[in-house]
Amino acid sequence: MAALSPMMAQYFELKKQHKDEILFFRLGDFYEMFYDDAILASKELELTLTGRDCGQEERAPMCGVPFHSYESYVARLIAKGYKVAICEQMEDPALAKGLVKRDVIRVITPGTVIENSMLKDDRNNYLCSIYRTKERVGLCFADVSTGCAHTTEIRDIAPGETIIAELCRFSPTEILFNGAVLDLKEVTQYIKQRMTCSVELMEDEYYQPERVDELLKTQFGEDWAAQEHIDPSGNVPGALAAVLQYMQRTQKRGVERLKTIYSYAETQYMQLSPITRMNLELTETMRGREKKGTLLWVLDKTETAMGKRLLRDWLERPLVDAAMINRRLDAVQALVNAGVERDELRAALDRVFDMERLLTRSVYGTASPRDVYALAQTCCQLPAVREMADRCGSPVLSEMAARIDPLEDIRDDVFSALDEEVPSTLKDGGVIRAGYSAEVDELRQIVHGGRDYLSQMEAKLKEETGIRTLKVGYNRVFGYYIEISKSFSDQVPASFVRKQTLANAERYITPELKDWENKILGANERLLVLERQLFEELLQRIAGQQARIQATADAVAQLDVLASLAQTAVENRYTRPEVDEGTEIHITEGRHPVIEQMLKGALFVPNDTLLDQGDNRMLIITGPNMAGKSTYMRQNALITLMAQIGSFVPAASCHVGVVDAIFTRVGASDDLAAGQSTFMVEMTEVAEILQNATPRSLVILDEIGRGTSTFDGMSIARAVVEHIADPSKGLGCKTLFATHYHELTDLENTLDGVKNYNIAVKKRGEDITFLRRIVRGPADDSYGIEVARLAGLPAQVTRRAKEVLRRLEATAPDAHKVEQLDFDKLEEYNSPSVPSEVIEKLKGLDVETLTPIEALNFLYELKQHF
Repeated sequence: MAALSPMMAQYFELKKQHKDEILFFRLGDFYEMFYDDAILASKELELTLTGRDCGQEERAPMCGVPFHSYESYVARLIAKGYKVAICEQMEDPALAKGLVKRDVIRVITPGTVIENSMLKDDRNNYLCSIYRTKERVGLCFADVSTGCAHTTEIRDIAPGETIIAELCRFSPTEILFNGAVLDLKEVTQYIKQRMTCSVELMEDEYYQPERVDELLKTQFGEDWAAQEHIDPSGNVPGALAAVLQYMQRTQKRGVERLKTIYSYAETQYMQLSPITRMNLELTETMRGREKKGTLLWVLDKTETAMGKRLLRDWLERPLVDAAMINRRLDAVQALVNAGVERDELRAALDRVFDMERLLTRSVYGTASPRDVYALAQTCCQLPAVREMADRCGSPVLSEMAARIDPLEDIRDDVFSALDEEVPSTLKDGGVIRAGYSAEVDELRQIVHGGRDYLSQMEAKLKEETGIRTLKVGYNRVFGYYIEISKSFSDQVPASFVRKQTLANAERYITPELKDWENKILGANERLLVLERQLFEELLQRIAGQQARIQATADAVAQLDVLASLAQTAVENRYTRPEVDEGTEIHITEGRHPVIEQMLKGALFVPNDTLLDQGDNRMLIITGPNMAGKSTYMRQNALITLMAQIGSFVPAASCHVGVVDAIFTRVGASDDLAAGQSTFMVEMTEVAEILQNATPRSLVILDEIGRGTSTFDGMSIARAVVEHIADPSKGLGCKTLFATHYHELTDLENTLDGVKNYNIAVKKRGEDITFLRRIVRGPADDSYGIEVARLAGLPAQVTRRAKEVLRRLEATAPDAHKVEQLDFDKLEEYNSPSVPSEVIEKLKGLDVETLTPIEALNFLYELKQHF
């Protein structure tokens, strides 16, 4: 077999070290891929597959992408779950002796992306690490692009559900784990079926205690455990160390950027299961998986990328500490009241760039000149941000303002070093400001002066030779030359040396021109090297101030989120909720925050809600489909959640006793991937609620038992209601329960804490109108056929349905038994222990919705009883 060419031998040596990555091999102005990588990339990126001589009989399959636009291609590969190794030329090919030295400078993976073009401004990109031993699990969620990580410890023999909840909360794009995690089948199944992310099994050696301790000391200092509030005997150190080692292996440099660690306990935040997050559509819709139509869409009026990411984080992790919630509410209240200052604050924030990610690229050495200049421009806005926040008159906002460092030294350093018209790359120079470096100024003078001299030479030669078409030009292959059209070839001086022949012209050089070329090109080459060196020194100085910049970015992000919540409150007529450690949720004229925005120009009907752990533990809600039961239940869950992130809420008034979790079971569908039917999915969700809810939880249940036979479904629904509503034998938590099983409304008379409500409907003949009002008492009919007619079923079908319904009602058991009032026992009916039918009808009457003729008819009906 013929020997490989030196270049291909070099390629295979590097590829051997990166078998699992697609190797982008730099050749001139392209990143080339060879063999299997080329075949794969050509398919995934739709590139033309070509070949290259490699020293053997068969040409090597090859495809490539331009180096100046490689990021878009890498982004597509990363989105498909691949990893890409970037192999660079480590020396200038023009100066290299023999084969150019090359090496892999970085491996880009889904969880280690820092390029702005591959990231979404409004969300973090998390790399997750899971380290499990017998009864402990350490979790670390690190965002390499911002240098921040969240860590928590789970102490549970069966931690599967908790791990899944955290994975859902952070939505990592890449997961690292040790072998023991493979035993948690529900976790591995969830990752495989529900998540779009890359996974990697880490060897046990990564978690050796001595290795972990040494690594964390190097990264965070000798007292890393106390400084980062981490239990050194737990599993979090192992999870965090795995992330650091993975970054060292893939990133080569910049690992020191990961300095900010937020240690938390899962009990610090409201528990939200994956199903609840999906049903409430907090950050993405169920159908289109898009932002519009979500709670985040309503609340997001942030001005900075940092604020957008933090707002999403607050929504994913509502607080359960009333004092911390009220601290946020105090700040929002101050911003609502200070309209002028709020507007000026938001205007200043609008000119703030993404400090966190700009800092990261500076530490990694990949920041462009414009990135660094943008950081300096951001520093110009910090005094205004600080002043406006301080002027709002809130101790909380003043405290945040005090944490903002104006960073004048960094601003002045950048502005003094970089030109105002700074280019996007270092490639062609022009980055360093005139007057910053005497050597740069001198070299520029030589380069520009030399070019001026060449212009003068061109004019002089034209005059001396009489050749009007003579011109002095330059290209990278031949350098500087004198070009003369062939029609004047007989007038060319003998001192001109022919260098190149073109179709219509000849190119020449002279000793004088060659001398100037060497002088200019040498100065220009030295200038480019010097500008790069000075720029890299500037990046190092910025990286040395990362603690100050990060602390300022944190404070700016919090101010941005609070200002966003205040702006939303003003625009949408929200009110401040009263939040305490009590057990009551009392909402007056509550509105669905998303639907009322989607119905711009239409009236949204508000409703009241009272839930507690006494007489109003469970509200059983009946009424027809499409009338608004699900909307009503979801709006109460969303209002509660909004209150606990520190937001004002869409209601006339609101009192929320902190809830520790929100559980929902709204709608159901087949889970074909897991081989589960609708009923199985429904029962699995209900089981999770019954196993995990506490007396301080809020539970939303919609149509339990629909996926099986009527009697089975009704029996299960009743048993679930009894279990949840009874605090002595079951949960006793606050619950909204919607059902079509009207038989369950009898539970109000047999179970303490159960109350019946229904969605008011106005009926005229066969026409029905949904009034969207929640009123006391059970529904008097299901209106199924009327709803079917509204949905567009043909008239002959609905008429036939009515005929069948009448027959079924006539032949049903007890169809002819009509309850009659016993007037001899009228006092008993009117006694508090046995409510009168008339009193019940009056209590259930919604006077505001009655027309005059309906009111007269109701009075006539009442009169028939006496």
